[in-house]
Amino acid sequence: MMFSKSCEYAIKAVIHLCMETKYGSRLSIAQISEAIDSPEPFTAKILQTLARHRIISSAKGPGGGFYVESKAEPIKVMEIIDLIDGKHAFERCGLGLKECNEDHPCPIHNEFKSYSSKLKRLLETKTIQEFASEIKAGKAFLVNA
Repeated sequence: MMFSKSCEYAIKAVIHLCMETKYGSRLSIAQISEAIDSPEPFTAKILQTLARHRIISSAKGPGGGFYVESKAEPIKVMEIIDLIDGKHAFERCGLGLKECNEDHPCPIHNEFKSYSSKLKRLLETKTIQEFASEIKAGKAFLVNA
């Protein structure tokens, strides 16, 4: 697995918010965690991190919740990955070995490095809004049925 569970949930949460809050509505932690099939306390921490770094917005009180600004700049998927898993997310070993590197490679090192580089380039260009549009159009899905 390339990304942490936190990162996976963060990406799903922002996609869901982008799809559901486009017209001014706001979602609660419970609504988001149910939609992305994530534990509520875990979702709350992730959403707070995303809001603190202004990837999403939040409002307190009645009618409050989390949302994506309707006029928000496109959110690159890589922004979320960098925030949650760090800048070195694509430098990890494909088998999860700590000592894997160019001088001491694991059995899949070279192939995985190539795959990882391609995926990184893709996610640097793709936006959450593009993913949300594909899901809304029925060309992709966000959670298992």
